[in-house]
Amino acid sequence: MAVENVVSKKMDMRQLRVKAKNAGVNPGKMKKTDLIRAIQNAEGFTTCYGHSNGYCPQEACCFRDDCLKIRA
Repeated sequence: MAVENVVSKKMDMRQLRVKAKNAGVNPGKMKKTDLIRAIQNAEGFTTCYGHSNGYCPQEACCFRDDCLKIRA
């Protein structure tokens, strides 16, 4: 299953682990937020997941839509 760079739905942990491995991240037993931030880092994005407070300039980040829904 290919995971696109930009997604419009939340990823479950299995999908996140696959994306992490494809990005060169060893997911181990990371919690979801930590895993997403590790993936962001590996993909060259700011590790800001969960801190958007409704604003995010990183339009190409695949976690953007999900993150924008979270209020810090």
